[in-house]
Amino acid sequence: MKPAKLAALRLRQRDGITCGPTVAVVAGALLDHTYRAELLNPGGDTWFAAEQGRIHASVNRIWPRQLGTTPAGMARALTAHSSKYGATYRWRRFRGARDSLADVCGAVTDGWPVAMLIGERGIPRHWVLIVEAADGVLQCYEPSSGYVLPIDVAAVRGARLTGLGFPRPFAFVVPE
Repeated sequence: MKPAKLAALRLRQRDGITCGPTVAVVAGALLDHTYRAELLNPGGDTWFAAEQGRIHASVNRIWPRQLGTTPAGMARALTAHSSKYGATYRWRRFRGARDSLADVCGAVTDGWPVAMLIGERGIPRHWVLIVEAADGVLQCYEPSSGYVLPIDVAAVRGARLTGLGFPRPFAFVVPE
Protein backbone atom coordinates (compact mmCIF):
# COMPACT_ATOMS: atom_id res chain seq x y z
CA MET A 1 0.00 0.00 0.00
CA LYS A 2 1.49 3.34 -1.04
CA PRO A 3 1.62 6.26 1.43
CA ALA A 4 -1.03 8.18 -0.56
CA LYS A 5 -3.50 5.29 -0.30
CA LEU A 6 -2.71 4.87 3.40
CA ALA A 7 -3.28 8.60 3.98
CA ALA A 8 -6.59 8.46 2.09
CA LEU A 9 -7.89 5.85 4.55
CA ARG A 10 -7.46 8.34 7.45
CA LEU A 11 -6.88 5.53 9.94
CA ARG A 12 -6.91 7.06 13.41
CA GLN A 13 -6.23 5.67 16.84
CA ARG A 14 -9.41 5.07 18.80
CA ASP A 15 -8.32 6.82 22.00
CA GLY A 16 -5.42 8.62 23.66
CA ILE A 17 -3.43 5.50 24.56
CA THR A 18 -3.59 3.31 21.46
CA CYS A 19 -1.02 4.96 19.18
CA GLY A 20 1.22 1.88 19.53
CA PRO A 21 -1.47 -0.68 18.71
CA THR A 22 -2.70 1.52 15.84
CA VAL A 23 0.82 1.64 14.39
CA ALA A 24 1.07 -2.14 14.83
CA VAL A 25 -2.23 -2.72 12.99
CA VAL A 26 -1.22 -0.44 10.11
CA ALA A 27 2.22 -2.08 9.90
CA GLY A 28 0.53 -5.49 9.86
CA ALA A 29 -1.72 -4.34 7.01
CA LEU A 30 1.33 -3.16 5.06
CA LEU A 31 3.17 -6.44 5.65
CA ASP A 32 0.37 -8.98 5.21
CA HIS A 33 -2.17 -8.88 2.37
CA THR A 34 -4.62 -11.18 4.21
CA TYR A 35 -4.58 -8.91 7.26
CA ARG A 36 -4.91 -5.85 5.00
CA ALA A 37 -8.04 -7.38 3.42
CA GLU A 38 -9.74 -7.27 6.85
CA LEU A 39 -9.07 -3.55 7.02
CA LEU A 40 -10.27 -2.85 3.48
CA ASN A 41 -13.43 -5.00 3.66
CA PRO A 42 -16.84 -3.48 4.39
CA GLY A 43 -16.94 -3.03 8.15
CA GLY A 44 -13.21 -2.39 8.20
CA ASP A 45 -13.65 0.60 10.51
CA THR A 46 -15.25 -1.57 13.18
CA TRP A 47 -12.57 -4.23 12.72
CA PHE A 48 -9.83 -1.57 12.92
CA ALA A 49 -11.08 -0.22 16.27
CA ALA A 50 -11.50 -3.72 17.72
CA GLU A 51 -8.09 -4.82 16.46
CA GLN A 52 -6.43 -1.89 18.23
CA GLY A 53 -7.90 -3.18 21.49
CA ARG A 54 -6.88 -6.77 20.77
CA ILE A 55 -3.29 -5.77 19.97
CA HIS A 56 -3.11 -3.51 23.04
CA ALA A 57 -4.13 -6.41 25.29
CA SER A 58 -1.81 -8.91 23.63
CA VAL A 59 1.41 -6.84 23.72
CA ASN A 60 0.85 -5.31 27.16
CA ARG A 61 0.18 -8.32 29.37
CA ILE A 62 2.27 -7.05 32.30
CA TRP A 63 2.97 -3.40 31.42
CA PRO A 64 0.02 -1.09 32.29
CA ARG A 65 -1.90 -0.21 29.11
CA GLN A 66 -2.34 3.39 30.28
CA LEU A 67 1.43 3.80 29.90
CA GLY A 68 1.35 2.81 26.24
CA THR A 69 3.21 0.16 24.29
CA THR A 70 6.81 -0.73 25.11
CA PRO A 71 9.40 -1.06 22.34
CA ALA A 72 9.61 -4.81 23.04
CA GLY A 73 5.83 -5.08 22.74
CA MET A 74 5.92 -3.23 19.42
CA ALA A 75 8.64 -5.58 18.15
CA ARG A 76 6.46 -8.59 19.06
CA ALA A 77 3.43 -7.07 17.32
CA LEU A 78 5.32 -6.40 14.08
CA THR A 79 7.05 -9.78 14.15
CA ALA A 80 3.62 -11.46 14.28
CA HIS A 81 3.15 -10.35 10.65
CA SER A 82 6.73 -10.29 9.37
CA SER A 83 7.90 -13.72 10.55
CA LYS A 84 6.07 -15.54 7.76
CA TYR A 85 8.28 -13.55 5.36
CA GLY A 86 11.48 -14.40 7.22
CA ALA A 87 11.92 -11.18 9.20
CA THR A 88 11.96 -10.64 12.94
CA TYR A 89 11.65 -7.14 14.36
CA ARG A 90 13.83 -5.84 17.18
CA TRP A 91 14.03 -2.48 18.86
CA ARG A 92 16.97 -0.19 19.33
CA ARG A 93 17.57 3.17 20.94
CA PHE A 94 18.00 6.38 18.98
CA ARG A 95 21.73 7.23 18.98
CA GLY A 96 21.48 10.99 18.64
CA ALA A 97 23.08 13.13 15.96
CA ARG A 98 25.62 10.40 15.19
CA ASP A 99 22.85 7.91 14.30
CA SER A 100 23.20 7.18 10.59
CA LEU A 101 19.68 5.71 10.45
CA ALA A 102 21.03 3.37 7.76
CA ASP A 103 19.07 0.42 9.14
CA VAL A 104 15.87 2.47 9.31
CA CYS A 105 16.17 3.91 5.79
CA GLY A 106 17.36 0.59 4.36
CA ALA A 107 14.46 -1.34 5.85
CA VAL A 108 11.85 1.12 4.61
CA THR A 109 13.43 1.27 1.16
CA ASP A 110 13.20 -2.54 1.06
CA GLY A 111 9.47 -2.38 1.88
CA TRP A 112 9.55 -3.01 5.64
CA PRO A 113 7.74 -0.41 7.78
CA VAL A 114 9.66 0.89 10.81
CA ALA A 115 8.00 2.04 14.04
CA MET A 116 9.50 5.11 15.74
CA LEU A 117 8.86 6.05 19.37
CA ILE A 118 8.96 9.82 19.89
CA GLY A 119 8.56 12.20 22.81
CA GLU A 120 10.09 15.16 24.60
CA ARG A 121 12.09 16.08 27.71
CA GLY A 122 13.32 12.55 28.26
CA ILE A 123 9.83 11.02 28.14
CA PRO A 124 8.79 8.75 25.26
CA ARG A 125 5.12 9.40 24.47
CA HIS A 126 3.96 8.50 20.97
CA TRP A 127 4.43 5.89 18.22
CA VAL A 128 4.53 6.73 14.51
CA LEU A 129 5.28 4.50 11.52
CA ILE A 130 7.85 5.20 8.82
CA VAL A 131 6.40 3.79 5.60
CA GLU A 132 8.66 5.14 2.85
CA ALA A 133 12.10 6.70 2.41
CA ALA A 134 13.46 8.57 -0.60
CA ASP A 135 15.92 11.41 -1.16
CA GLY A 136 16.50 12.10 2.54
CA VAL A 137 12.78 12.28 3.36
CA LEU A 138 10.82 9.77 5.41
CA GLN A 139 7.06 9.39 5.00
CA CYS A 140 5.60 8.92 8.50
CA TYR A 141 2.13 7.69 9.35
CA GLU A 142 0.90 9.62 12.40
CA PRO A 143 -1.94 7.69 14.11
CA SER A 144 -3.67 10.48 16.04
CA SER A 145 -4.44 12.36 12.81
CA GLY A 146 -4.30 9.51 10.30
CA TYR A 147 -2.02 11.59 8.07
CA VAL A 148 1.16 10.51 6.32
CA LEU A 149 3.67 13.34 6.69
CA PRO A 150 7.10 14.01 5.13
CA ILE A 151 9.94 14.24 7.67
CA ASP A 152 13.54 15.06 6.76
CA VAL A 153 16.10 12.50 7.92
CA ALA A 154 18.15 15.46 9.22
CA ALA A 155 15.22 16.44 11.48
CA VAL A 156 15.20 12.91 12.94
CA ARG A 157 18.95 13.00 13.58
CA GLY A 158 18.73 16.47 15.10
CA ALA A 159 15.69 15.61 17.29
CA ARG A 160 13.76 18.43 15.60
CA LEU A 161 10.67 16.57 14.41
CA THR A 162 7.67 18.70 13.51
CA GLY A 163 4.12 17.69 12.66
CA LEU A 164 4.27 14.41 14.58
CA GLY A 165 3.37 15.79 17.99
CA PHE A 166 6.77 15.49 19.66
CA PRO A 167 10.28 16.54 18.56
CA ARG A 168 12.60 13.75 19.68
CA PRO A 169 12.99 10.11 18.61
CA PHE A 170 13.68 7.62 21.40
CA ALA A 171 13.60 4.22 19.72
CA PHE A 172 13.10 2.42 16.42
CA VAL A 173 11.61 -1.01 15.78
CA VAL A 174 13.40 -2.44 12.75
CA PRO A 175 13.50 -5.81 11.00
CA GLU A 176 16.56 -8.05 11.27
